[in-house]
Amino acid sequence: MVDAVQFILAGMLVGFCVGITGVGGGSLMTPMLISLFKIEPHIAIGTDLIYASISKFCGSIVHAKKFNVVWPIVSWLALGSIPASFATHWVLEHYLSHSSEYKAVLTMVLGFMLTLTGISIIFRSKIEKLFNRFRKKEPQSTELILTGKRRIYVVLMGIVLGVFVTLSSVGAGAFGVMALILLFPNLPMIRIIGSDVAHAVLLTFVAGIAHMSSGNVDFHLLGWLLIGSIPAIIFGTLISSKLPEKMIRKILGITLLLLGINFILHPVKEKPKPKAETAMLVQPVNSSQQHA
Repeated sequence: MVDAVQFILAGMLVGFCVGITGVGGGSLMTPMLISLFKIEPHIAIGTDLIYASISKFCGSIVHAKKFNVVWPIVSWLALGSIPASFATHWVLEHYLSHSSEYKAVLTMVLGFMLTLTGISIIFRSKIEKLFNRFRKKEPQSTELILTGKRRIYVVLMGIVLGVFVTLSSVGAGAFGVMALILLFPNLPMIRIIGSDVAHAVLLTFVAGIAHMSSGNVDFHLLGWLLIGSIPAIIFGTLISSKLPEKMIRKILGITLLLLGINFILHPVKEKPKPKAETAMLVQPVNSSQQHA
């Protein structure tokens, strides 16, 4: 019961931060589960993917009802991300899941994505100014935004997102938005966010189902996290205008940056076998030598 309360409180903390800042839950939830609760990396990532798909679903419905989702963009992103997600999970399952480096690879990729996310949050204003320069270069018409090479670029970006989200559960939000801004600099920001959220729901669900097939989803943990986070997301969203969002974003950015660097430098590794088990393996060899 103590663990349940802790997980509910963790869900509330992450949900509150997401409601205030809009930072993706995966950027916060996965490192918290690994660092604070000592959950195995593959379990934390798999559980967080299903958590993200459920928690983002309500937001995607709101965006869809307000016509903020550009469905052709979502479709072309999914054309790249969904096969890439399945392929990445297949490689993990068949080549890395039984390797001693399995956990180290997952945590190092997670660290890399957290580092990039932290940097993007800390320097958000400068990045937005850079993006605004791109926006001024294009005409105001947004018709035929998916013609020519752009479809190829969107599919390639989907592939990149599919690989990294499946490996780390991080990136579907922050990096999806950045990529779409660069690819469609004249598209209104609300439609970029709506399209990214809709695609993130689809990608995290598919990646989560793939992890679920390998037994990497803890449903009890998932339930407690959702109980805490969903009300907190709503509450955080309602009071976000009354809190110092910029300061909270910077604190989150620095925290994610430090966590990312820590995971890169000190990845989670396989635990060594207990001494008792090692002694049992060595003992028959010693006894046979004595008889000889």
